[in-house]
Amino acid sequence: MASYSIRGANKMGMFYFMEAIFPIFFVIVFGMIIVTFIRGIKEWSNNNQQPVLSVAAKIVAKRKHTSTNMHHTNEHHHHHHTSTDYYITFEVESGDRMEFYVSSKEYGLLAEGDMGKLTFQGTRYHGFERKL
Repeated sequence: MASYSIRGANKMGMFYFMEAIFPIFFVIVFGMIIVTFIRGIKEWSNNNQQPVLSVAAKIVAKRKHTSTNMHHTNEHHHHHHTSTDYYITFEVESGDRMEFYVSSKEYGLLAEGDMGKLTFQGTRYHGFERKL
């Protein structure tokens, strides 16, 4: 009959605990990836079913979101990756506001207060023609 010390039993208990938790953690992470993928496909499909609309609009706000990722290697090298997403909020004649993801070029060319014609399809931004 084998005898285990309290220390040995503790290590075995931790091993079995981790063995049980890892598959659950894997399923949760994999599930989140699948849900995100399905939501993206649904949004893409929904946008394709919407008509392309062009409406009078005014730019009421601009914002950007910058995220930075830093990676370390064994040789103590640091790799930085920074990305910026650009958004513009438009207000249409009815008073409704819509925010769209835009390219950095569009973001730089447009200013708050600009008025013109907004073209979009669902949540997909197609362009903005400024009225001079």
